[in-house]
Amino acid sequence: MIAEPQNYRKMSPEEYLEWEAKQELRYEYIDGEIFAMTGGTIPHSKIYLNFYRALFPHLSQRGCEAYVADVKVQANENSRYFYPDLVVTCHPDDLKSRDFIQHPKVIVEVLSPSTASYDRGDKFKYYRQIPSLQEYVLVDSESNSVEIYRRREGKMWLCNFYEAGEAIALESIEFECPMELLYEGVTFEVRS
Repeated sequence: MIAEPQNYRKMSPEEYLEWEAKQELRYEYIDGEIFAMTGGTIPHSKIYLNFYRALFPHLSQRGCEAYVADVKVQANENSRYFYPDLVVTCHPDDLKSRDFIQHPKVIVEVLSPSTASYDRGDKFKYYRQIPSLQEYVLVDSESNSVEIYRRREGKMWLCNFYEAGEAIALESIEFECPMELLYEGVTFEVRS
């Protein structure tokens, strides 16, 4: 999904949470600014739903849950809220929450040409500030390519790249999945 800036007055986090709960659309919140979420493409949706389908049986055996698109993540106490394409949490408080996830273990964003630089740049900068986050996954919607950033010591993050024919690995939840499963039913646009 794509966040588009809106011409709303700046809001406090409390005002945003109260206001957004009454909206038909979803809005991300960054330091007082409101960003409307726009829809993605069919391949975009297929990818995160394929990812969810692959994760579901694995996570249910571990007491963890995955949520797609409509679940908000608090990326910084009272100053940033996002709607990732997919989020995994194993934290007991999150499993009981009704409003947002505070302790994500894995966040997945499906890249589109219009969001790729933001998802790799500022959004990743905000996500890195979440202490519980262990892996940040970027799945390309235009080609068979996945990047997984893994938290290491201090502020270090290690990146692994995956291509067609390989299997991705999420170490934090001991999960492996063939790339073909993530891209099942996805047709890439032929560029000339």
